[in-house]
Amino acid sequence: MPNITVTSLLAMKHKGEKITMLTCYDATFAHTACQAGVEVLLIGDSLGMVLQGHDSTLPVTTAETAYHVACVKRGNQGALILADLPFMANATLEQTFINSTTLMQAGAHMIKVEGAAWL
Repeated sequence: MPNITVTSLLAMKHKGEKITMLTCYDATFAHTACQAGVEVLLIGDSLGMVLQGHDSTLPVTTAETAYHVACVKRGNQGALILADLPFMANATLEQTFINSTTLMQAGAHMIKVEGAAWL
């Protein structure tokens, strides 16, 4: 699979092509997803419930997400890696930049920020 970028995703959208995204937390699953042609690998804060056994996503930290981003990066074969910014990791603009940088240094190509305010 060629390296997927935001530009290539936009081109796919404009051509009416379907884009596949799959939640992924480790290298083995990332490798398998890429072999299947998945374009976007999402490391979501749902890892708190799926992997850690929490009853919500609230306890997930940026460091925990970064760990899983790095795992996915090692198994990735060209998919775009999208990471959730955990709860309250964007309380201030400065925190948003610092925490986003941490996830991007771990291997994320794009960060998903949730909240009610414009940054």
